[in-house]
Amino acid sequence: MTHNLKRTFAMLLLAIFGSTILYNCEPDPDSLGEQLFNNDAAQGNEIPYPVIAYNYDNKDSIRSDAARLISGLSETGAVSTVGVLGAFNESQFGMQRASYVTQLRMPVDNYDFNGANPKVDSVVLVVRPPANTTSNTYFFEGDSIKTNTFEKSDFPVDGVGTAVSIEKKTYPVRKYGKIGGGVSKLMKINVHEVTTFLDSNDDKFKRSNAGTSISTGELLGSGVFDGNINSISVTKKSDNSVVFTGNLGYRMKLSNTNFFQTHILDKKGKPELQDAANFIRYFKGIKISVDETDKYLYQFSPNDLQLIMYYKYDKTENGATTRPQTNLVFNLGGASAHIGLYEYVRAGSPVESALAGSNSTVGDEKLYIQGMGGPSVVMKIQDETIAELKKIYAEKKAGILSAKIRVYVDPLSWKNTNSTEDRKFSILTNTLNSNGTIDFSKLAYTSDLSTGLGLYNYNKDKDYYDIIVTKTVKDLVEEKKETVNGQEVQIVNKPLLIGAGTFAANATGTLLGVRNTTRAFDMNRVILTGIDKTNTNPKRIQLLVTYATKK
Repeated sequence: MTHNLKRTFAMLLLAIFGSTILYNCEPDPDSLGEQLFNNDAAQGNEIPYPVIAYNYDNKDSIRSDAARLISGLSETGAVSTVGVLGAFNESQFGMQRASYVTQLRMPVDNYDFNGANPKVDSVVLVVRPPANTTSNTYFFEGDSIKTNTFEKSDFPVDGVGTAVSIEKKTYPVRKYGKIGGGVSKLMKINVHEVTTFLDSNDDKFKRSNAGTSISTGELLGSGVFDGNINSISVTKKSDNSVVFTGNLGYRMKLSNTNFFQTHILDKKGKPELQDAANFIRYFKGIKISVDETDKYLYQFSPNDLQLIMYYKYDKTENGATTRPQTNLVFNLGGASAHIGLYEYVRAGSPVESALAGSNSTVGDEKLYIQGMGGPSVVMKIQDETIAELKKIYAEKKAGILSAKIRVYVDPLSWKNTNSTEDRKFSILTNTLNSNGTIDFSKLAYTSDLSTGLGLYNYNKDKDYYDIIVTKTVKDLVEEKKETVNGQEVQIVNKPLLIGAGTFAANATGTLLGVRNTTRAFDMNRVILTGIDKTNTNPKRIQLLVTYATKK
């Protein structure tokens, strides 16, 4: 069974380039392959060529601020964001732990808390999932939902104990890690006060390893997450009217209510609450993290986080004073600074050795790819291969029908049959600096993606990926030109950068740019089979070129 991404990306690229013309196999006169469209028959040949492929060390760091946690745009232009929480440890890549830091803001400046003498009752943090889409599942519905209905006689409604019926629906979240074989799904989630001002203009607060620069203060509360999220509906028994609706998410009660009393309610009318600029320097933010180091990772929606403070205040009407309950919902989305924080422990792991010994000249035997700042892979078609194809074209008048880099999943790659996360890759052309580092200012879509041929195909049965490079190879062999800085120059043989995650797009499929991928929150990791110095491994990485000549 082959999973084909060509059709999907052809549709996406039509939106990008406003063109209804897809790349086809019929080139202009005198270009490679023209003889294939004469009346004479042609004979096809598939020839393998070696490929240089090696591990690229991203130093376990990636830009993971609000601008890089974007998964897409809705039809109305609303930004969808994704964050990661949890921890996972396995033998090939080591330990990976994900936390999240965000600023929060008051709903309005100089908030008056509705009246005098406000006193906190409780504080709840709600962590919600992103909305499921056709290409991404964040929680499971259908037969996975469990419904539980029960009754309470003293549920508080306007301060009065009321008989109600409560319906609770439970949905499992999508997990990546150790989630089967009787392994407990319980994780302890902690919420701490942040004591470092999160200056979103400071580059050190834009990257996933910013945790060393961010200090925390008081523990605001802890909760146990069991791998599920819930929705709750509360209705009165007397008239079936809905008195409370808890949207889908994980609700955690924060026990340190005294912190919110002294830091928020007791500051009524004071400069700390006067405006947003004062507030984010006073109450600098919260950090959400887990205790564990070996459970699983799961994804949530940062822009849908809610921190709700329930409190009572004095209300005087007609000479009588009552103490009604209301709530204040802090703003944790929008303009607030957000950072996904990722920790790694690589000591003694195979990926540590592979990165330390990476050989950009010859290539590496095993290729490690991991999201959230982990390693990427650089692949390059050898210049000698392009020269040989040019010779075949000149001498045999051969026309290239297809070209693909075939790379197998390595048998040692970590596999957990209970994991429910699909692998996705982004593939970009790039230019290397003289020291071998990637020049991120020169990243570009591949010419194959740009002309609708797609990125890659996956053969599930044989567990390999075919990276599409047909037009890439044809352009090199035909010595095509491109415009660079306003000048026509011959296209050169550039490396391909293969990373975890896919390209973010808007509702119509238009990609949001080469830098906008989901790598900053992609939970995947995979080992691919690289070069074989003996050239005897049939699953070694190879460039497969199919060309045709006249009979």
